[in-house]
Amino acid sequence: MKLHTYFRSSAAYRVRIALNLKGLAPEQAFVHLRRGEQAKPPYADLNPEHLVPALEVDGPDGHHVLTQSLAIIEYLDETHREPPLLPADPLGRARVRALALAVACDIHPIDNLRVLKHLKGMGHSQEEVDGWYRHWIAVGLRALEARLAGDPRTGRFCHGDAPGLADAVLVPQMANARRFGCALEGYPTLLRIDDACLALPAFAAAAPDRQPDAEA
Repeated sequence: MKLHTYFRSSAAYRVRIALNLKGLAPEQAFVHLRRGEQAKPPYADLNPEHLVPALEVDGPDGHHVLTQSLAIIEYLDETHREPPLLPADPLGRARVRALALAVACDIHPIDNLRVLKHLKGMGHSQEEVDGWYRHWIAVGLRALEARLAGDPRTGRFCHGDAPGLADAVLVPQMANARRFGCALEGYPTLLRIDDACLALPAFAAAAPDRQPDAEA
C-alpha cells in the first residue's frame, strides 16, 4: 500500500486520519502541489485528475490506484473492519455520509488551491481571494453547526461517541479555516468535536505540521 500525499492537502489529511484510525502505515510518496508536481509525470500518469491523494493497493486481480479521498476511506473501512468508520445502520450511514459530503462536495471544491490560484490569475487581489475563501467557509460551517447541534445523534464526535468518516473530513476543514483566519466563534459544536478529535493520537499524527514533507 502506497499513499501519494501532500502535507497541506485537506483531502490527503482525511485519508491520513483514516489510515491512523485503522492502524495502517503505508509507504508514502510526496507530491508538492505548489510546485505543480501533480500535473507532471510520474504522478500525472498515475492520476490523470492531477489531484491528491491517491492510494496504490494490490488486490486479488492485480495492482490498483484509488483516487478521491472519500472513496479511499470507504475502501479502507471495508477492507479493515476495525474500528468501523461508518455506523452499522442505514440511516446512520446516510447521516455520516451526508455530513462528510457537505464538506467534501460543498465547501472544499470551491476553496481548494487550484480554484484560489485561478481567481488570482483572473486578476483578483489576495484580499479578494481570501474574502472568497472565508465567505464559503462561513456558509458551509454555519450549516454543519446547525445540523450537528440540532441532532441527538451527535455525541462526543459527529455521530455518537466514536470518531468516524465525518470527523475525518471535518478536522482538516477546521484546520484550513484557522489557516485562513476564519472566525470560528459561532460554531461551538464544531469546535468541541474538533477538540475531541485532536486529542486522539490518530488525528494529531495526521496534522500537516507533523508530516515529513511539511514546510513552514
